[in-house]
Amino acid sequence: MTTTSLTPPPGLTVRAATPGDAAVVCALLNEVDLLETGRADTELAEVRADLNHPEVDLERDSWLLFEGERLVGYALLWDESGGERIDVDHYVLPGRPQGALHLFDLMEDRAAQRAAANGAARAVLHLHLNTTPTMDLSALSARGWRTVRRYHVMARHIAAASDPFPEPPAGVTLRDCSAEEDRRRAHQLLQECFTEHFDFQPRSYPQWLDDIDAERADWSLIWIAHVDGVGDAAVLRTHDDRPSMAWIGNLGVLPEARGRGIGSHLLRHAFGHYARSGRDRIGLGVDTDNSSGALALYERHGMALDHAVDTWELIRPV
Repeated sequence: MTTTSLTPPPGLTVRAATPGDAAVVCALLNEVDLLETGRADTELAEVRADLNHPEVDLERDSWLLFEGERLVGYALLWDESGGERIDVDHYVLPGRPQGALHLFDLMEDRAAQRAAANGAARAVLHLHLNTTPTMDLSALSARGWRTVRRYHVMARHIAAASDPFPEPPAGVTLRDCSAEEDRRRAHQLLQECFTEHFDFQPRSYPQWLDDIDAERADWSLIWIAHVDGVGDAAVLRTHDDRPSMAWIGNLGVLPEARGRGIGSHLLRHAFGHYARSGRDRIGLGVDTDNSSGALALYERHGMALDHAVDTWELIRPV
């Protein structure tokens, strides 16, 4: 059993984050990135979007951990479910085990409050951590957390000479989402394609726009696949703001349209587009237990494991 304390350990202080902290938080996250993956891959705009998300109450749902004047830890909590499921982020530099656990005290206590306010009898917290994190995993397990899923971050080198734009399967055409009606259609397709997936949370169109930081989104990098006789059947959402690689955020095909090569076509379309734009690497994340065969699809197209991330879960009564 763990003892929860809302008082920081000696030598450490905690305060809530503000939007003005985005740069220092981004620097911390990139320190952690370098230690865990060897690359600083967190963009300032991504942190700004998190700190300005309308569903996050920064005063009560964010924590900055300081050692003197130096930021050494950061945690954020948000609630997409409106029920028992609460999501959290946690980052801490090595050598601060008590500070790391203190952030968990604060997050877990607040998660119970949020779930109770939703009318739930328990809080189910989910946290994504690199499989070789800066956090002491034995200490996390001792608090009652357990791994429930593994994701692979996969990557592939691309080049214009080896990755041309593919010929589409018969009856398949692609269009981007420059038009508002297509943005709404892309959202609808994502909701339909991923509804049976682990950790899926239904999101309204306005919520989804906030989630993807739509004010900064390049809608020409999101494509819908139309299939003759079926209609709009698949969606590919990508973005080009990571320093080390282009990124595929979502690739979804409706169940009734699977087995026609549409997923392969969309994947190779992304390879071709980004190779032509000058990128030499592209990546994505995939649930290793995905029942749609996504992992095998990506492996067939030359994508390989870059690093792995586990979903950790804690169930706490409110």
